[in-house]
Order: sequence, then structure tokens, then C-alpha cells
Amino acid sequence: MTQEVKTDVLVIGSGIGGLYFAIHMADHAKVTIITKKESSTSNTNWAQGGIAATIDTNDRPELHIEDTLDAGAGLCNEEMVSLMVHEGPSHIRRLIELGVEFTTNPNHSLDLGKEGGHSRNRIVHAKDLTGREVETALLARANAHPNITLLEHHYALELITEHHLGVKTNDITCYGAYVLDTLNHRPKKILAKVTMVASGGLGHVYLHTTNPDIATGDGIA
Repeated sequence: MTQEVKTDVLVIGSGIGGLYFAIHMADHAKVTIITKKESSTSNTNWAQGGIAATIDTNDRPELHIEDTLDAGAGLCNEEMVSLMVHEGPSHIRRLIELGVEFTTNPNHSLDLGKEGGHSRNRIVHAKDLTGREVETALLARANAHPNITLLEHHYALELITEHHLGVKTNDITCYGAYVLDTLNHRPKKILAKVTMVASGGLGHVYLHTTNPDIATGDGIA
């Protein structure tokens, strides 16, 4: 028999995207996070370099946008690039508020690195283990939040839409997901008002990749 679970918000994935979204939604709603392995197993844990943000006084958003579009060689969505550049600094500050300890200089300012494609120092990092530091801090905050339930070893099988209700419509609304508890081999139906798919990358659809085994592109599939 399929167990039915009701929640306000369902988040599929426990990397930086899923956790960051869940923590902010939990201020207003009950949130359930599912992840197909242990909660700390994600691409985020393997990210080393850092996060680019226009923070230095010698930097400007226009320069950051220009560098990004040049490096993207025509593949970038300019609107999204502008959005990320302009909102980046505020999210760095928020990550610090959430407990992320980025590497700092002796005067306590952020130590900004410079990487390929960037004309200014703008890489916020935690030594060479940035992803692990961000993941650890966000997981600690999520686990401590009374409005967040984190279900490990729960694999999302299919999103629930009108098609499962026998309704014919041109519009598609998501009502949650069918999920498999892989430890107990039991199916669950998780109903949610909001469903966020933050299931990570797809490196392992290729023969050779540096991505961890968990990056199998499930959300896209």
C-alpha cells in the first residue's frame, strides 16, 4: 500500500540549490526534502574553486557580466547572467549568515581569488573545499529547522500532475511526486503545494566525467 504524505513544499535534492531554497521556504511553510542517497552526497560537496560575486571595490557588475558573456561564447542567457551578477553579493552575505565560513584576509575581508575568464578578483571561496563548506553549513541549518523534514534514500519516481488524476487539460500543474523509499522498498505519494526539482547535474550520462556517481540527470530525465 502506498503511504501518503502531505507537505507544503517538496524539494527534490539536497545540494546547495535544494537546501538554500528549503531553508528560505521553511520560514513560511512546512518543507520536505528528499534525496536519493545520504543527504551530504551531492555534486556540491565536490565543488572546489568558489563562487563568483562582484564584491571588491575595484569591480563592477558590468565587468562581471562582460567577462561571463565572453567566456560563454554565445551560449549564455544574458538576462540570467545579469540577474545572477546583480543578486550574487546579497546571496554571499546570506550564506555567511547561514553559517558558511569563507576564507578571509587578516583584516577579516573576504579573500577573493581570480580564476580563468575573470578580469577581476571575485571568487569567494573556503580554501579549496568551498562546496563541502557550503553543504555542511546548509545541512546543519536545515537539520536544525523545525519546519524541515529531510528524507534520505528516497528516490523520486515521477511528478504527480493532472494526468494521474485522469483530467485532460492543456495546462500542467504539479501536485507532488511519487517516491520510493529505497531502504524499506516502499512507495510513497508526497503531495505538496509547491514542488522544487533541484536534483543536480548529469555528468554520468557521459562515459568519462569527474562528477560523483550521484550526478545521473534524474530530474531532467
